Amino acid sequence: MSARNSGSNAAALRDRREFVVERAIDAPRHDVFRAWTDGARLARWWGPRGFTNPVCEIDARETGAIRIEMRGPDGTTYPMAGVFGEIVVPETLVFLSAALNDDGHPLFETENVVTFEERQGRTTVRVFARVVWWWPEAPPYLEGMEEGWEQSLERLADNLAIR
Repeated sequence: MSARNSGSNAAALRDRREFVVERAIDAPRHDVFRAWTDGARLARWWGPRGFTNPVCEIDARETGAIRIEMRGPDGTTYPMAGVFGEIVVPETLVFLSAALNDDGHPLFETENVVTFEERQGRTTVRVFARVVWWWPEAPPYLEGMEEGWEQSLERLADNLAIR
């Protein structure tokens, strides 16, 4: 199939097309921002609980690329590629990301806006994610996206607490 956003998928995604997750982290904004823009640091926490990131390449500048291969506890690899749009250090990251199928073709694309707000040494991270388009086989991959982001931010908070 070559049609994006087919009718059945539109109905299936209606309630999951965009969401916001937020987490207060006990770390200064600069440290939290750096955990998002340094590949080695990003690899430590990106993805749901139990996932690892054997490939985590990031060029944190406008038009810079991001490529991550998450590996699930069962050994399945979930590749993702994207590009940064806007970066305002240490306040905002905007990037497009696409989950890739086994052939390296995008299944769907998401616009992500991440903001960092510091108050009294704590940083609130807010992730706004909006699915821009998807192929018919994408809905199963989108099912746990919001929960995956929540777990990622939990892992980020835990990782920064170990500093």
